[in-house]
Amino acid sequence: MEGSPQPRFGRPAEYTGHRFSFSGTAKEYFGIWIVNVLLTIVTLGIYSAWAKVRRNRYFYGNTKLADGRFDYHARPKQILIGRILVVGYLILYNILLRFSPLLGGLLGLVFIAAIPWLIARGLRFSARVTSYRNVRFDFTGGYWGAVRAFFLSSLVAGISFGLLAPIASRWTLRYTLGNLRYGGKVFSPDPTIGSLYRVWVLPAVLTVAGLFLFGILIAGASAGLAAMKAEASSGEVAFILLIYLLFVPVLLIYAVTGLLYSAGIRNAGLSATTFDDRHYLYSDMPRWTYAWVMISNLVVTIVTLGLMRPWAAIRLARFHADYTAIVFDGDVGEIFSDIKDSGSAVGSEFMDIEGIDFGF
Repeated sequence: MEGSPQPRFGRPAEYTGHRFSFSGTAKEYFGIWIVNVLLTIVTLGIYSAWAKVRRNRYFYGNTKLADGRFDYHARPKQILIGRILVVGYLILYNILLRFSPLLGGLLGLVFIAAIPWLIARGLRFSARVTSYRNVRFDFTGGYWGAVRAFFLSSLVAGISFGLLAPIASRWTLRYTLGNLRYGGKVFSPDPTIGSLYRVWVLPAVLTVAGLFLFGILIAGASAGLAAMKAEASSGEVAFILLIYLLFVPVLLIYAVTGLLYSAGIRNAGLSATTFDDRHYLYSDMPRWTYAWVMISNLVVTIVTLGLMRPWAAIRLARFHADYTAIVFDGDVGEIFSDIKDSGSAVGSEFMDIEGIDFGF
């Protein structure tokens, strides 16, 4: 294919790269989106479960890889039950917190302790209701893996002031990708610490620059307010508003920093992931372009009061697909025929017995 990644195994003739593609349009999706929004409002949120299924079926069905498409098999009832359980728990927590703070506090601790389990269940559900070429995905991650990938990693990144963020990101990548299965075949992410730190450098520099700018603004604001109080000036309110406006560049810097880091980690993580120890994933997303797409999507959505949200969603889906690929070792048709014949596909019994989406 044109623009395909170069195989890294040293035998180029035996490898064929395929990029993902997305064929959805803003016009088509707007019709789905507006109906979802209106019915969700009319039904006081109940229809949101059906809205999620319609949305995902549209996006999955329009995502293509090597002449095959993805599909989404969740049932609205499963999503609705999961949301009712979580919302009901939170309502009970707030009631107990008001009338019995001790019991409410204990219920809150139970909920916090259950979050890793809910995350693992959510990832498992999302994987098992997704298929490609009529073969289901699966997710095998457990509770303690989720604790390490989402709680411990955040703690490590936070107390190190971001210095250990790449290590924390590696834990998350290994949990989310390393426990993913397709037809019983394993995904194996193995990004090196060096590759993760290389994409960390630019966001780290921007973070330091943002802190420096933040310090200058704080010092200037303090000096200006002190001078105004000494002169009893009537322009104090206007000055404070001006200072708040000056914080917009700082917030923009941190937004761009996070987006640059996310795109870099995605590139490093996917490009270091193999499937079935033979094929490998690839991501070459341009980081600055990704930041521009995300920020401009947000601005356009806000300016149009949400009416351009379908356009933004389609634009992002196409962007993700265009910069994601998989390089196969061998004939694609034979590879997937073998997986379909010998792989372990998740059956519908999961959907009936334990297929509840908790929304995490």
